[in-house]
Amino acid sequence: MADFTGVDLRGSRFERVDLTGAEFRTVDLSQTRFRGADLRGVVMRGVELVDVQINGEIQNFVVNGVDVAPLVDAELDRRDPDRAKMRPTDPAGFREAWEIVERLWGGTVDRARGLDPELLHRSVDGEWSFIETLRHLVFATESWIGRAILGNPSPWHPLSLPWDEMPDTPGVPRDRAARPSLDEVLELRRDRMSTVRQVIGSLTDESLDGRTEPIDGPGWPPPVSFPVRQCVLVVLNEEWLHRQFAERDLDALTAG
Repeated sequence: MADFTGVDLRGSRFERVDLTGAEFRTVDLSQTRFRGADLRGVVMRGVELVDVQINGEIQNFVVNGVDVAPLVDAELDRRDPDRAKMRPTDPAGFREAWEIVERLWGGTVDRARGLDPELLHRSVDGEWSFIETLRHLVFATESWIGRAILGNPSPWHPLSLPWDEMPDTPGVPRDRAARPSLDEVLELRRDRMSTVRQVIGSLTDESLDGRTEPIDGPGWPPPVSFPVRQCVLVVLNEEWLHRQFAERDLDALTAG
């Protein structure tokens, strides 16, 4: 067990490091960035949380004795009523949710077309560029619809882009240097979105409550059985969140 008592680690980079059970006492974490971090079960006492931004999955998040997660969810639903529709419970609800996704993304893409094409390859604050975001959504669709539900063991296009923290996996592309045009990525995206539309259009109460067959071979998701409902909800969640991220970054690019 390493002991860093009294050590100056300012500016250090920790990547793929296991800090499970670590103890931080009288430490300065100001300006620290956490990305793709697993913070389940973390306990913070005597901390100062000022000017902090948290974006991610929030459940059972207790602040000074108050579970704030339901409050955050309620406020986000109030701000955008379509958000609540991303948690459908029946086939009709899933079809409505996908129609909303397609409509909203149509507006976002139209907005992106008004920018200099080079800006669509530009990262804002270390996040994916607009083109990379679309490439990642292609990967998410291929993984949870093409592989998990439709049973294709290797559904990925060479331009598909997994999330950064995913370990390199044989057969799964990760070409961060690729710079395809917007139209090239949109053609691929339209094809994958059409597949999602067909799958959601064919959902029944019975199939929605069913489970997928495990897929042999390396890739994502792992070769286990998943509820069909979960697979489609993952895609809806990815589409919803990444469009918000894209709109946020388009705001920044537009503002220069």
